[in-house]
Amino acid sequence: MGTALAVVGCSLGAIAVGKGVPLWLVTLMGLLVFAGGSEFMAVGLISAGAAPVTAVVGGLMLNARHFPFGLAVGDVLGRSRLARLFGSHIMVDEAVAFALAEQEPQRRRRAYWIAGLTVYGVWAPSILLGGLLGGQIGDPATFGLDAALPAALLALVMPSLRDRPTLRAVVIGAVIAVVATPVLPEGLPVMAALLGVAAALPTPKRTSKAGTSKTGEPTTVQPAETSGRGNS
Repeated sequence: MGTALAVVGCSLGAIAVGKGVPLWLVTLMGLLVFAGGSEFMAVGLISAGAAPVTAVVGGLMLNARHFPFGLAVGDVLGRSRLARLFGSHIMVDEAVAFALAEQEPQRRRRAYWIAGLTVYGVWAPSILLGGLLGGQIGDPATFGLDAALPAALLALVMPSLRDRPTLRAVVIGAVIAVVATPVLPEGLPVMAALLGVAAALPTPKRTSKAGTSKTGEPTTVQPAETSGRGNS
């Protein structure tokens, strides 16, 4: 897992340098923001000329999932303020997934910290290395590194597409982004695509309708009987 994310971090550093984002800035984001999807989005939006506030709002919305993450694994962070503060900082998808896969509290805590520290330990250094290599290469498009941005984002999304509501939200968001691209300024189609998240919200369950008998007592509607020939 750490090796795979190091490759993604290298591509982020190379892409950022190729798009004119200072290497110190993208490396600092790796340390302080530590959210791969948000960092990729921020680099894409800022390099496209979008306002910084757009990247901030987009990052907050993208990382809103950390609120239920904290409710699910808050017990593994520790008791001291420092442990809980730093434990919250390394609360990435991988760490949460490894923690939730364990049943015993001690194993959950160990799995969370090992996964979180592994990812945190390789992320910023790999961004720095990728930026240094990218600076020597020049244009990332020469070696196809420009394709790493959409490929990395797609890799982050793919595991979640098994869930139908998530798949529906992704498809609707992608359609909105494609349709809005010729109309809206650069960076805004991505923000408009976040409207697709509404498609993943749970819908209220339908309840059986109740009727009233001739005597005034409530009755429930029974399903119609089917014939022996069956229905198509």
